[in-house]
Amino acid sequence: MHIRSLSLRQFRTYARLEMDFPPAPILLLGANAQGKTSLLEALAYLALGSSPLTHIDRQLLHWQAVASGMPFAQVKAVVVKKERTETLEIVLQLSQTTNGSPPRLFKRIRVNDRTVKRSELAGHLNVVLFLPEDVTLVGGPPADRRRHLDNLLSQVYPEYIEAQNSYTQTLSRCNALLRYLRDEGGDPAQLAPLEQVLAETGVTVSLYRRRVLAALSLHADQFYQKLTGGQAWLQLQYEPNFDPLAPPALDYQLGLLPQESPLPPVDVETLQEIFRTTLVKHRRRAIQRGVTGIGPQRDEMRFFSQEVDLGIFGSRGQQRSAVLALRLAELQWLQEETGETPVLLLDEVLAELDRDRRNYLLRLLDGVEQTILTTTDMEMFPAFFREKVLTFRVAGGIIRAVSSMSAPGD
Repeated sequence: MHIRSLSLRQFRTYARLEMDFPPAPILLLGANAQGKTSLLEALAYLALGSSPLTHIDRQLLHWQAVASGMPFAQVKAVVVKKERTETLEIVLQLSQTTNGSPPRLFKRIRVNDRTVKRSELAGHLNVVLFLPEDVTLVGGPPADRRRHLDNLLSQVYPEYIEAQNSYTQTLSRCNALLRYLRDEGGDPAQLAPLEQVLAETGVTVSLYRRRVLAALSLHADQFYQKLTGGQAWLQLQYEPNFDPLAPPALDYQLGLLPQESPLPPVDVETLQEIFRTTLVKHRRRAIQRGVTGIGPQRDEMRFFSQEVDLGIFGSRGQQRSAVLALRLAELQWLQEETGETPVLLLDEVLAELDRDRRNYLLRLLDGVEQTILTTTDMEMFPAFFREKVLTFRVAGGIIRAVSSMSAPGD
């Protein structure tokens, strides 16, 4: 899988960009804040249907588009796969409403000129994105790790997107009703329909997360051992959130198992019923708090090496190696699941790696159909890589090919 062409209009720093990409390693060279990361973000946006850098789509609009009274943005790419070529497009339009309310941002997603839901983007473009700030994934907020798993799963399974969206929307409605019951009173049985949906979709979300993390842990351990010269192992541990008073069957089937244990057969309907009855059992507590405290919205994912939680005790170097191993594991997992090699997007990935780790990573790229890297310093890359990479200079949202590899600073 590779990107053949990309078109951007009024997206971030790009007023307009039309660029063709070869199926080869591509290096974007330039100073900070010139548009290198924005280009990677645009490609990830087409894969995910949401930005990996912001929850607010309005922030993606070019400032001049907003100032000129034409607030829109367009991201469009042609994706070449083994059996077909596809065109993906996302358009954002900030429009005035008729009732005097603030302007509303509309998003339209199209695949091969057909308007689709976000869940229908799954499988059309797969990317693995590494950002400098990803090192905080190991020890940062749990919400970031949950979002990371959600983004990965959404590239493969449309049913996961549907379940996760339904769960999130229902959880919001349930919490609003809980606060109303706490403040105004009423019959708690009103919660029953919402609890049923939470049970059905929550079990789906938890099971998918468990399964993908089990696969990622095996792959990440192999890469981590190579990155550390065989001196350390890595384990990704899934910690689903369910009340400690839940029946043992729930703990068993939703993943509270040693990582090396095989996944047990799952009776989904039984799990859904156990989850639903658990929610009913704890209604009074939830009403008092005004929030649902049980479910995948509190799931956790932890990184362990040599019996140490890297999120708490790991050095920055260990955490960075763990995240890099995770990204490489995602690359392998996506290829196994889809039969296509994802596009690998590496933003300043070499900045904090020593020479051996840099060389190891860059040699791995030979097995990737298309890799797009960014850097502020060409000298970070060894000669063997500079000889085969295609280099483009990025400045002020304008991209030009570097005609001579011997003069990258001209």
